[in-house]
Amino acid sequence: MAPSQPSQSVPPHLDGVRVDLVIAELFDLSRARAKALAEEGRVKLDGKRVRKGARVEAGQTIALDEPPPPRTFDALPDPSVELVIVHEDDACVIVDKPAGMPCHPLRPEELGTVANGLVARFPSMRGVGFAGREPGLVHRLDNDTSGLLLAAKHEAAFQTLVEALREGRVDKRYVALCAGTVETQTIPTPIVHHDARRMRVAEAGEKGAREARTEVLSSEAIASGSRVEVRARHARRHQVRVHLASIGHPLLGDTLYEGPTVEGLTRHALHASMLVFEGPAGPVDARSPLPEDLAALV
Repeated sequence: MAPSQPSQSVPPHLDGVRVDLVIAELFDLSRARAKALAEEGRVKLDGKRVRKGARVEAGQTIALDEPPPPRTFDALPDPSVELVIVHEDDACVIVDKPAGMPCHPLRPEELGTVANGLVARFPSMRGVGFAGREPGLVHRLDNDTSGLLLAAKHEAAFQTLVEALREGRVDKRYVALCAGTVETQTIPTPIVHHDARRMRVAEAGEKGAREARTEVLSSEAIASGSRVEVRARHARRHQVRVHLASIGHPLLGDTLYEGPTVEGLTRHALHASMLVFEGPAGPVDARSPLPEDLAALV
């Protein structure tokens, strides 16, 4: 009998990413092992064999010809994680994540993440979502981004919410503090992976580029630059950070994208401030004010 082929659905945050990087994350493989499997042609996308340079799309099914090493894991419950819940209904939960708290663990024994707190408080979330280490999480925020994070309580709600996010039916807004004087505008530029850590604006027709649209809805002057409210329709990885940097207005404290340092600020100045959508259990309207470290700069 042929060995079973482990498979996963590609989540939205990996849309446009190179296949070897995707299997490294989804199957908890080392980069070296993932690269070897891709080079050997042991990876399939929607049933078709692909090589290392291929890029994936959200929603595709990715499978390996052989079971990966037993490194997959579920997030452990950690009741010591203090979750600030700003919305809860029968289908979903919205957490106000502090800056510095990871969304999910990277190692089996790791505690202290949002995911650890979720499975402690909502045990039924275990097994919901893209992977055991990120139970119920519909999207992610960077470690140093604060604000609203959406999680589904059960699988049916998860699928509905992921589709709504992918189709742009979730009004997802951020408050960003950035360098210079920013004008209201729409930044429609596609983005692409620059390396394992960074994204960048794509050249016209560039392979692997993914559609991304950021709207600067309002802007007001502050001592260190501008306070802007932005709406990110696609919510690609680092989308707001890359787009604002691309027009010459990087986030305060965002050294990865050459943002200016500000005394007393120890992270990039980005806060997920609003989530509004029609949820499986009814309309949802969640808001989060600026945390103290960012409010002090306004």
